[in-house]
Amino acid sequence: MLTSQRLGANGSIEQPYSWLVAIASLMLMATAFGSTYLVVVGLKPIAAEFGWPRSVPSLAYAFASFGAGLGGIILGFAEGRTGTFRPVLLGSFAVGAGAFASGLVQGEIGLYLAQGLLLGLLGSGATFVPLMTNVTRWFDRNRGLAIAIVSAGQSLGGALWPPIYRWGVENYGWRETMIAYGFVALVIMLPLALVFRRRPPIPAVAPDDGERADAGPAPAIALGLPSGLVLALLSIAIVGCCVAMAMPMSHVVAHCTDLGYAAARGAEMLSLLLAISLASRLFAGWMADRVGGLVTIVLGCTLQLVALSAYIFVDSLWGLYLVSAAFGVGFGGIIPAYAMSVRELFSLHEVGWRSGVVFFFGMLGMSVGGYLGGAVFDWTGGYQMAFVLGVGFNVLNLMALMPLAARQAPRLAPAVVAA
Repeated sequence: MLTSQRLGANGSIEQPYSWLVAIASLMLMATAFGSTYLVVVGLKPIAAEFGWPRSVPSLAYAFASFGAGLGGIILGFAEGRTGTFRPVLLGSFAVGAGAFASGLVQGEIGLYLAQGLLLGLLGSGATFVPLMTNVTRWFDRNRGLAIAIVSAGQSLGGALWPPIYRWGVENYGWRETMIAYGFVALVIMLPLALVFRRRPPIPAVAPDDGERADAGPAPAIALGLPSGLVLALLSIAIVGCCVAMAMPMSHVVAHCTDLGYAAARGAEMLSLLLAISLASRLFAGWMADRVGGLVTIVLGCTLQLVALSAYIFVDSLWGLYLVSAAFGVGFGGIIPAYAMSVRELFSLHEVGWRSGVVFFFGMLGMSVGGYLGGAVFDWTGGYQMAFVLGVGFNVLNLMALMPLAARQAPRLAPAVVAA
C-alpha cells in the first residue's frame, strides 16, 4: 500500500489525485447503492411469487438499510486504522455476492440474510462511511463540494438503476435481474478499489474549530455543548429525516401502481426524484462550504417536509412527477451536509467512528421508514397515513437540529462576510 503524501507547495492538501479519489468514490457509490433499489422495483413481483404481504420485502429493505448503518460504524472505525482500500475491497465482493444470493433465495430468511448481511452490513456498510470519511481527508478548500460529489453516487445510482431493473424484471424476471446486477457490480467495483491503495495527504498544521489533525484526545465541547450531546442530537435528527426520506423512496413505485398508473411511470418518478437530488447535492455541497453543514441540513429538511406533505394529497400523474421532483430538491443535499457537519464539529481522528454512528442512525431511520411504509399500507390499504407519519418524523428532525444550527450560524457569520 502506498504511503501518505505531504502537502503541496500552496499549503493545501488538495491535489489532482484528490479529484481522482472523489470520482472513483462517486462511481463506487453509484454502483454499490444500486443494490438498494433491487427490492424497491421488485417489491410487488417478489411478494406475489411467494404469496407474501408487502411488509416482507419491505422488511428486507429495512434489514439492508440497518445492516449498512451497523457496518458503517464497524468499518468506519476500521477505515481510520487500516485505510480505505481494505473496506472497499470487501464491500465490492459483498455487493456481488449479495446480489447473487438475493436472486437465488427460496424463503424469507434467505432474503433477509442476503439483503441485511451481504448487501447491507458488508456491502454498503463497507463503502458509504469509509468513502465519505476518506474524501474529507483529501480536501480542505472544496471539502463540501467533494463530499457532495461522493454522496451524489447514491442519487446517480438511483437515477440509472431503477429503469434498468424495471426493464429486466418485466422481460426476464426479478431473480435474473438481481444476478445480472451482481456480475456488473463486480466488474465495475473491483478495479475502482485499487484507487484507494494510496493514503491521504498529511496536513502540516492542525486546522481550527475541531478539525484537528493530531491523534490526541477529543475535545469535550462542540458548539459550546458536550460533544456527546451534539452527537446524540445529530443522531436523533438524522433518524427523523431518514424515516421521512424512505417513505417515498421505497414505495413510490408501488404507490403509483396502486393509483392505477403503469409501473414504468413509478420507476420514472423514482429516477426523476433521484436525478434531481444529484444536482441538489452538488449545490448543497457548495452551500455547505459557505454557510456550514447544519444550516444546509435545516434548509434541505424544510423543503423535504413540504414535498412529503404534498404526497398525502396529490394523486394525478403529472402532479406526482412534480412532487417527486420537489422531494428530490429537498432531500438531495441532506446526507452530504451531515458528513460535512461531523467533519466541522469533531476532531479529525474521530471522524470515522462518529460519522459511522450518525449514519448508522440514518440507515436505521431508512430501514424503519421503509418497513413502516409497507406495514402501514398493509394496515390501512393505502400510503396516505404512511406519508402523514413521515411528516411527523420530519418535524422531530427539525426540532433536534434547530438548536445546533442556531449555535453554528453566528460562528460562521464572519467567515461568510469575508468570503
